[in-house]
Amino acid sequence: MSDAPNGGNGASAGSGVSGMGSTGSPTGSPGGSAGSVSEMPREPLKVLERIRDRSVARRPRPGEVCELCGEPIPDEHSHLVDLKARNLMCSCRPCFLLFTPDGSGGGHYLAVPDRYLTFPDFSLTQTQWDALQIPVSVAFFLVNSELKRVAAFYPSPAGATESLLSLEIWDEVVAANPTLGSILPDVEAFLVQKDKTGNNPECYLVPIDACYELVGEMRKLWRGFDGGKEAREALEAFFDRVKSRAKIA
Repeated sequence: MSDAPNGGNGASAGSGVSGMGSTGSPTGSPGGSAGSVSEMPREPLKVLERIRDRSVARRPRPGEVCELCGEPIPDEHSHLVDLKARNLMCSCRPCFLLFTPDGSGGGHYLAVPDRYLTFPDFSLTQTQWDALQIPVSVAFFLVNSELKRVAAFYPSPAGATESLLSLEIWDEVVAANPTLGSILPDVEAFLVQKDKTGNNPECYLVPIDACYELVGEMRKLWRGFDGGKEAREALEAFFDRVKSRAKIA
């Protein structure tokens, strides 16, 4: 996937954005083609199933086209979420603008915004993190509007793995951090990273395709039990890019 997240993201789309494999297990093989309309998956883990395998594929080549209108688009381009097929689609700028909240495109597609926010007063205790049952230091949380629930994922050697938990604890976290209520369902996610002590967690609101970029990088580079040096360096570089773009919420 491209180093630049959404809103100028060169990452190839055509990958799922709603559910993945069975809860608590790594994602499986990709399913469905780009921009296809299919029955809505019922399990949130399929949100990263298809994008996971496509995210390590080639970068978009010159001459790639918008998946709605067929207009040629550059390597850096916008994305749409197909809410029926739960796919991430490459888009030209005019099609992207059509499906922004102020556009007239209706509810089939949603434009993935180019919004990065940081929450400097974010509070998450070690006890709360442990209750989320996330075994690594990074996780992201997205709202699935169809299932009307929050899904929590963390990167692993197999791609994105959904946390085995009841998300009441996340409701508790949101109650302690009211600004987290600003997330846009389906197209944005909360990205949380904690340090080794668990006392200084960082939280960002990012476009959903930025999470796909992270998942693809980790899956490609992960070595051994803890990911290895290359994966840790890539993770650090990813968060440096996020921090450089994020504004205070």
